[in-house]
Amino acid sequence: MNARFRIFSALLLAGSVSAWAVLAQEGKPADVPITITVTALGPNFSPAPPIAKEDVTAYSDKTRLNILRWQRAESSDANLQFAILIDNDVLSTLLGTQLNDLANFINSLPPAASVGVFYAEHGSAYAAAPFGTERAKAAKSLRLTFGAGGESPSIYLSLADLASHWPDQKGMRREVLLISSGNDPLYRGWEDPYLDSALSAIEKANIQVHAIYLGSDRYGLSFPGNISQGKLMRLTGDTGGQPFVDLPSPPVSLTPYLRDLDKVILNQYLLTLSMEPSRHKGGELRPIQIHTEQRNIKLSAPK
Repeated sequence: MNARFRIFSALLLAGSVSAWAVLAQEGKPADVPITITVTALGPNFSPAPPIAKEDVTAYSDKTRLNILRWQRAESSDANLQFAILIDNDVLSTLLGTQLNDLANFINSLPPAASVGVFYAEHGSAYAAAPFGTERAKAAKSLRLTFGAGGESPSIYLSLADLASHWPDQKGMRREVLLISSGNDPLYRGWEDPYLDSALSAIEKANIQVHAIYLGSDRYGLSFPGNISQGKLMRLTGDTGGQPFVDLPSPPVSLTPYLRDLDKVILNQYLLTLSMEPSRHKGGELRPIQIHTEQRNIKLSAPK
């Protein structure tokens, strides 16, 4: 199976790529190493069997790419930065029964992982608990939302804000769990410029977004609710995350979803590819295809 995604290829300073100069042909810039996170799962979120580097191929359009490294991410959980972003527009009656599930999930994350809890307010991502390894502090920061009209003009503005203020540490897996109905009061149509802008910021920051739909029965069964759930599906699909948006009604408990998300985190690989540097000053997004010869394995990665 394969995953299509776009990655952000930035221009690097000459000094930072000097180690790769030996790979360059005369008169041609050296290739740039790009690392992204790939999730490999079997059916129904079952763990995939070990996948060797030789079992993976990667293409950009029709050009086959050189794979420099294919390594299981769990070998070092210290390279994981995980954010929980909660939409303040989510009804407090829906979130209130789920706070214990979220606290248990935070405590179940790898001990060395850095975890942060954020709330979407005024188009920003307010840090209730900044990134850190203190599980009790992060779990204690969970609180009820403000509900409808909860000072969150657009959840996608807050996502973009979170991406722009993400700690700048190299070699980290960056992942977000978004809890929202997907509703964007600033633009309720499908072609949402705020979603597009957030996707651009997230992809350039190399962040994967997982999403849990948490909206009322009435909203979930409406046409606007269907559009909002579609936005969450697009958000997770384009960033290589997992969507938990399979029902129009809110889940009775988040525990089954969070257990599946645990399996996602424990079944990830770091894939490093060799690519030609961008000729554009600000870098660019490029299409990539990843394949594996092993059967019944789903690969998920950013578009």
